[in-house]
Parts: sequence; C-alpha cells; structure tokens
Amino acid sequence: MSLLARLLRGQRDAPSNRQPAKRSRMPTTSSFRQSLRRLWALEKFGYSLRVFVALSLSMGVSWYLAEPALMIPLFLGVIASALAETDDRWQGRLSALLVTLACFSLASLAVELLFPYPLWFAVSLAVATFGLVMLGALGERYATIAQATLILSIYSMIAMDQRDSAGLAWREPLLLLAGAAGYGLLSVLWSAVFVQQPVQQSVARVYRELARYFRLKATLFEPLRELDVEDRRLALAQQNGRVVAAMNLAKETLLHRLGNARDGRALGGYLKLYFLAQDLHERVSSSHYPYQALAEAFFHSDVLFRCQRLLRLQSDACLALAEAIALRQPFRHSDASRRAMDDLDASFAYLSAQHNPQWRGLLRSLRALADNLHTVHNELASACDPDALAGESDSTLLDRQPHSIAEAWQRLREQLTPTSLLFRHALRMTVALLAGYAVLHAIHPEQGYWVLLTTVFVCQPNYGATRTRLVQRISGTALGLAAGWALFDLFPAQAVQAVFAVLAGVLFFATRSSRYTLATAAITLMVLFCFNQVGDGYGLFWPRLFDTLLGSLIAAAAVFAILPDWQGRRLNQIVANTLSSSSAYLRQIMAQYETGKRDDLAYRIARRNAHNADAALSSTLSNMLLEPGPFRREAEAGFRFLTLSHTLLGYLSALGAHRESLTDDASDALLENASNRLADALESLALALRQRQSAPQPPGDEEELARRLECAPEEQDDVHRLVQNQLALICRQLPALREAADRLGRHAAEPSGN
Repeated sequence: MSLLARLLRGQRDAPSNRQPAKRSRMPTTSSFRQSLRRLWALEKFGYSLRVFVALSLSMGVSWYLAEPALMIPLFLGVIASALAETDDRWQGRLSALLVTLACFSLASLAVELLFPYPLWFAVSLAVATFGLVMLGALGERYATIAQATLILSIYSMIAMDQRDSAGLAWREPLLLLAGAAGYGLLSVLWSAVFVQQPVQQSVARVYRELARYFRLKATLFEPLRELDVEDRRLALAQQNGRVVAAMNLAKETLLHRLGNARDGRALGGYLKLYFLAQDLHERVSSSHYPYQALAEAFFHSDVLFRCQRLLRLQSDACLALAEAIALRQPFRHSDASRRAMDDLDASFAYLSAQHNPQWRGLLRSLRALADNLHTVHNELASACDPDALAGESDSTLLDRQPHSIAEAWQRLREQLTPTSLLFRHALRMTVALLAGYAVLHAIHPEQGYWVLLTTVFVCQPNYGATRTRLVQRISGTALGLAAGWALFDLFPAQAVQAVFAVLAGVLFFATRSSRYTLATAAITLMVLFCFNQVGDGYGLFWPRLFDTLLGSLIAAAAVFAILPDWQGRRLNQIVANTLSSSSAYLRQIMAQYETGKRDDLAYRIARRNAHNADAALSSTLSNMLLEPGPFRREAEAGFRFLTLSHTLLGYLSALGAHRESLTDDASDALLENASNRLADALESLALALRQRQSAPQPPGDEEELARRLECAPEEQDDVHRLVQNQLALICRQLPALREAADRLGRHAAEPSGN
C-alpha cells in the first residue's frame, strides 16, 4: 500500500471529533499518574518530603510568632534528627527516636552547662567524642545516632553563640529538641503509614544492580581472540560489590519489618523476591569454563553471541522487574527471552551434531551454561506472581545486632584496641575536635564552631574517603557561598530567602549520599539564608569559607598522622579473608551435593560471606588508589588478585547453582578427596597471607589431581561430570592464586614508611 493510500485510509478510519478529544485526555491523565508513581518510587522522595514538611513547619512557626531567630535552632534540630534517622518499622523507629532524643538532651545539657568553662568543655568534648564514635561497634543504627548526637552538640554551640545577652538560658536547647522531636514524630508516622515503601525500594535496588551485573557479564561472551577478559572481570568484580551492598541493605530492611513473630504477611512476596535475587546472583556469577578458551573454540559459531543476547535480555528483565516492584505494578516477562533461549538451543544442537571430539569437554560446559541460563529464564518468568513463588524451607535472616547488654559490652571490649579500625577512627576524631576547639579559641571564638562541624563531616575512617570528602566539602562550600552572594542581591526579601532556606535543606538531604559537593553547596545556602533572617548572613561568608578550610586541614592532618589506616598495610588480611571465605563456601556447597539443594541459613551465610569478602577487597583497592604513592605500590598486584578471586568465586558459584543430590558413583571418593584438598589449600594460603609468609608450596600430585578430575568417564552422569569439571577449574586456578598471594605477602612483609 502506498503512503498516500495509507494516509487516506487513516482519514477514513478516523473517529469523530469528540472521541479523539477523550482519547487525548486519557493518555495525558494516565501519563500524569505514571509520573506521580515514578516520583513516589524515587528512593529519596519520601525522605526529602519529610524534611520539606518539617522545615516548612519550622519556618511557619517562626514567622507566625514574628521571631525569625527561632528558625536557626529549629532548622538545626530538624537536620540533626533527620541525620539520626535509621530504617525500621514504626515501633523500632519510635524506640530509636526516644533514644535519639535522650542523647540529644544530654548533649544539649552538657553544652549548656559547660559552655562557659573552656577547659572542662574540652575534657567533656574529648570523652563524648570517643565514646560516641565507639558506639559504632554495636551496629550501623547506633553509629548513625551517635554521629547525629555529635553533630547536634556542635549545633548547640552554634545556637548558643548566636544568643544575645538577654536571651533565656535554655531557649536554644529546647528549640533544638523541639525541631528534632517534630521531625522524629513525622518519621514515625510516615513509617506507620507507608510500611512497605522502604522494602519495595530496597528490593528494587537489588534488581537494578543485578541488571547491571547481567549486562557486564554479557560482555565476557564476545568471541574475540584479543578480548581483554581480565579488564572486564575487574569491572564485573567491582559491580559485584554494588550488588552485595544492595543485598545487604535489602536484608536489613526486611529483617527490621518482619520482626520476631514473622507477622509480615504483606511482606512475604518481597521476601521471596529477595531470595530469588540471591539465587539469580549465584547463577549469573557462575563460570563454567574460561571464556577465552570458549572464544577460541567457537570463534566461527554464533553460540556465544546467543549467550550474550540472552544475558542482555535477562538484564532488561531484571530492570523491568525492578520498575514493577518500585511502582507496585504487575511484572510481565518478555517473550523475546524465550525466543533467544530457543535460538541458543538450536545453536548448541548444531554444534553437537558436528561430533567434533575436540569439543567434547567444551560442549559439556556449554550445556551446563545453557541449563543455567534456562533456569534463570524460568526464575525470572516466575517473578510475574511473587506470592506464588516457592518459599525457602529456612527463611531465617541473620540478625547481627546485639540482643543484650552483655553482648553489646563484649563487642565494645573487642574494639578497645589500637589494632581496631574503629578505635583508631575514634582517637583521630577526638584529637581533631580538640585541636579544632583550641584553634577556634586562639583565632576567633565567634562563629568558629563551623571548624568543628567541618571536621566531623570531613574526618572519615580512611585516608581515601577523607581526601574525597575534603575536596567535595571545600568545593561545595565555595559553590554555595558564590550562589548565596548572587541570591542575596537578587532576592532581598526575607520571606523569599526563608523559602530558599527550606528548599536548600531539602536538596541537601536529597543529594548528601550521592552528590556530596552539591549537598554541601545546598547546606551552605541554607545556613546563609537562615542567619540572614537575623541580619547576619553577609557576615558569615568569609568565616564560613575560612572555617571550612581550617576544619578540612585539621581532619586531613589527623587522618594522615594519627594511627593512619593505610589500605596496603591490611591488604594481606583482606585477601586472606576472601580465600578463607571461599574455602568455607566450597565446603558448604559440597555438603549439599550429599543432602540435596537446601538454601538453609548456614549455606546462605557462607555464600554471602564469600561475596562480602570479594566486595570488601574491591572497596579496599578503590580506597587504596586515593592514597599517596608509597602506600599503594601493591595496588596492581591487588587488582590482579581481585580478578583471580572473582574468577574463583565464579567457579564456586557454578557449583552452587547446580546443586542436587549425587547418586552413588565410583568417583564419589575422588570428589570428596578433591574438594577437601582444595578447601585446605585455600585455607593454608589464607593463613600464610595473614602471617605475612610466602605462599606454601603445592603438593607434587596437584597437577595429577587436576587431570584426574578432567578425565570423566563417558558413562558418568552429567552432575558428576559438572562437579568434577568445576573442581578441576578451581584446581587449575590455585597456581595463579599462589603466585599473586606470594607477591602480596612479600610486599606486606616489607616496611613502607609512615
């Protein structure tokens, strides 16, 4: 049909003029609702909305009472309470709020009583700082509340510094607590009304990170002879760290809401989706054969392209599932994945029909890979109805929080040693704040408490994070001051500036975990606009910039000079942990080949520990790249080991993905002996690294063991062949691991200066 004919036919088939008007409005309404759903599903939207409401109410109260000066302590109280907010159901959040308000009250009381006595104030500041930082040993929730308490104590100093001589003594502390309590109650109410929103967002984040992992894994299946597999494996290992972090956060979110009574029936579907994500992660992490060997053998075939296309479609399915979870909409699995699966089966059948004896072992691995992708496809398709997913026989989630005072005290005692990273950070923070307090009294006691505040935000547990935060803090402050200077002239009305203060506060909380430079600029603007309500905005420009520079310098000096945590010094311990965790994972996997697949708590802990160790190594190496040259000399060897350890984890994941009970076979003794020897070899290598010794020499029959595992009899069943093949791959990986570990061990044993 010609173009003109199609146009004419379209005109004839067009409905009357009134119908298009209705149809044009319906998509618009639907699109508007969809936009609202997407906005609501944003992870920071609820957080930002709560901050907006709290700050707006604070501003409204100050303007209603015709006392703009109230805005400063109320705003600071809201900010401190929002910084102390931890994820929990409403009962837990209410308990946390009461603890937070108690800590805030004690901090404000101490500041009010000791503020006129600098010496006693310095002593209490040191004791409080060290104690509050050490509370991080009890868990992330306590660390968050402790950090916010420290920040509120400095806010109390700032508020008192602004008090005029006629002001009431307890006015500022009470206003700070009022702002904190107001936001806290709003947070509790929000948590009670929107119970499932954090769960939806955390589980959706897991699937988004999984989608990126699938996409990166697909890049390994390009049949190129010059493919840089190591570089792509490194990117895959780094993304694995993000997946693991998202899974850990989702587990904590679910754990807080399920409770001890397992009364979260509405959360049952999300719990099943979480366990499904764990299984998908194990399957997509699997490696069934060295990819370069597959590329060489099947260079003239399209089978690897078929695998790559299927992985990309499964990546798209994970993204679609993440969006469906976030928007609370039905998930529909695309038929394109099924067609891609059929195309892969056809390619495999064609290769099998060639009867090439050189491909026999490769085709077995390729068959195992195709079966794994089949299972991934079926599991993603089953996510269309989360409630119908099969639940785990053991759905227990490990709670790492202390459950008694004795357990909490034991954790604190374990960290009270100079070898503890937390102890070192607490000591550095204490010395840095004391130095900042002394400097502000020596240089300019008025408005000098921004030095302490900058030090608290910039001083991080390691040098790399501190260096990054320092640059972001200084650049963000300069950006905020420049924007404030322009906005003061453009919008001189105080009412408009008050609105800007609220919006800047919201922007700070929306960006503080992702774009800290922008967040710093926003909080600087908020401070300028708030202080300008009492006519002190312009006078804050230079002190704010100077104090930021001074506080950043003090924080950087403390991290560099006081028991510095150079990542290279503990790299051998991190690497050793990856090996010992992999050994424990291997033992758990092989135990399940005797009992059959059971994703019980012990197995899931071993699997998670292995992935957590892999993620910790990736994070350590990233921080190491930010350290001075002499302290990152083994970074290259560390990244080499990361690619090797992630390859090892891939071989282990393939074993875990195909778990099922083995039938009696003549090779059972070989499998048991080989798995025990491989696990022992990994543990001995980990021990040598911890003791900074050379890697142990391999036994003389290790090569013979690898050959025996590779030579599976023809009559052997597929499961036995797969287990032998994966154990052989692990055995072949040991020499490279020993070489890389030996290099790291030699570097760790050499002195490296400060």
